[in-house]
Amino acid sequence: MKQNWLGNTKAEVLAGITATLALIPDSLAFSFIAGVSPMVGLYSSICILLIITFFGGRPGMISAAAGSMAVLMTHLVADHGIQYLFAATVLTGVLQYLMGVFKLGRWMKYIPPAVIKGFINALAILILLSQLSSFQGESWVMYVLVAGTLLVIYLLPRLTTSIPSPLAAVVLMTVVVVALSLNTKTVGDIAAITPTLPSFLLPDVPLSWGTLAIILPYALSLAIVGFTETLLTQDIIDEMTNERTDKNKEMKGQGLANLVTGFFGGMAGCALIAESAINVKLGGRGRLSTLTAACTLFILVFSLAPIMSMIPTAALVGVMIMVCLEIFDWSSLVRIHRLPVASSIVMISTVAVVLWTHNLAIGVVAGIVTHGLLLIILKNKPVIGTAE
Repeated sequence: MKQNWLGNTKAEVLAGITATLALIPDSLAFSFIAGVSPMVGLYSSICILLIITFFGGRPGMISAAAGSMAVLMTHLVADHGIQYLFAATVLTGVLQYLMGVFKLGRWMKYIPPAVIKGFINALAILILLSQLSSFQGESWVMYVLVAGTLLVIYLLPRLTTSIPSPLAAVVLMTVVVVALSLNTKTVGDIAAITPTLPSFLLPDVPLSWGTLAIILPYALSLAIVGFTETLLTQDIIDEMTNERTDKNKEMKGQGLANLVTGFFGGMAGCALIAESAINVKLGGRGRLSTLTAACTLFILVFSLAPIMSMIPTAALVGVMIMVCLEIFDWSSLVRIHRLPVASSIVMISTVAVVLWTHNLAIGVVAGIVTHGLLLIILKNKPVIGTAE
């Protein structure tokens, strides 16, 4: 109880609040990718966070609507409608829960370290590329606000660490925009934040084998991608905290979260490495941080919608750029000349395939296949050297 809820209350609460600021633009963007209302992404993030807080196996890890899964939903929504997405989300939850029951998490230990490094670096690059589109058609105000956000983020810790610098940066930039009446895009310009509570519903689809034939391929893909990204993120967070947590319990929690989310009109999600890294780096090591993130997002959406609408997108872009810089494994570039050539090939191939396909799961599979081929070519000599 003390470790998960009462260890460092101030740090946990502030970390959860700050992680929420990164969740807002992501949830909105992922809704657009999937072709659904922005509120669906926000509903999903709140619901998944609440469930995973109590049933997940990795305290402090942030789970919500995810871009890697949203891209798999686009054709389902376009071809069959949003009700089939809800049904697929429910089935995804069932499949992921079964993954936990049958202890499939143990297979994650066979993923080479070079693939994990490639996964992290590719994700950082994808996030950065996604933020570049925010500058299109914007004036100099956008650039100044992004620069100001980054300056506050990196300079404030030299003065005080009592307040998370990303949170302070977003608040300060919002005050500046409102006080000076600056003409720049805000969260409210991206999407209308409608403060209405979701309700329990059964997906309005026929209970037939035909429906199952439609949603099963999507649900299976979503379950596998969610499984891969969640457990890779769990490995990364475990390494950051020098802990070892239960992967099978985490998959059961993820499955339950997606199952419930589907019944409340949400889209499937998984663990998010960027938000999880922010949370942990700022001191969010227990379940209180994820509960705070869920409650903060709930309050912002349903009680303070007008205030949240005033947040400049430039501030959120600045936070996401900081996330990219923080999660990118710079040592993999600095030390690349000291690593075994095969290890570098595996990492680079993972990054290249992810950037080509915009799919993290495909990149991980490509990295594993490359690793296996190199093992055969090198006649079973270790591909990953001690320098790794």
